[in-house]
Amino acid sequence: MAGQDPRTLISIARESGDTEPGAPLDLGARVRELRKAHDWTLEQAANQAGLARSTLSKIENGQMSPTYDALKKLAVGLRISVPQLFTPPRREQVNGRMSLTKAGQGNAHATATYEHELLAETLTKKQMLPYRARVRARAMEEFDGWVRHDGEEFLYVLTGVIRLFTEFYEPVEMRRGDSAYYDATMGHNVISLSDEDATILWVTSLT
Repeated sequence: MAGQDPRTLISIARESGDTEPGAPLDLGARVRELRKAHDWTLEQAANQAGLARSTLSKIENGQMSPTYDALKKLAVGLRISVPQLFTPPRREQVNGRMSLTKAGQGNAHATATYEHELLAETLTKKQMLPYRARVRARAMEEFDGWVRHDGEEFLYVLTGVIRLFTEFYEPVEMRRGDSAYYDATMGHNVISLSDEDATILWVTSLT
């Protein structure tokens, strides 16, 4: 995901019902809300995220567009996953909900290592983040370190052959129909071993 323009991520994650259709999420307001939820000052939150206080202040005030590395640091510092920066929960009680995503109609965005298709995008206040991914990477060297975030994660191989790397276990080869469930705070990455890019279903918990 290195080099991903954060404006692309903002455009694919909107708070349904609280913003006008097509309006991007106010990332600065979201970051400020998360910081205040921890009862942290700018200085405290910046220290938690490993960012300069001035940088965090500019992000909150919409004076700069953060790099993806900065977004990752923010997510780690605020103890959430990167997607949670762009999916603020709805506050009202909601019951009997459903979201249908037709084949190929998920919200798509590509990175250097994966092509993601986000599913159930119309549903807010989700407890899980489901998405389909095409695995482009062929070697661990293509990643900028481990991917890690809060919550738990379920992986299911749809097509092809992959190798799942995790921080505390030996790499494992997985084929169509194989699945894995793991603690997402543990570093993890996936590469394709098959000639064609493998496709997988990922479901990440947001709590």
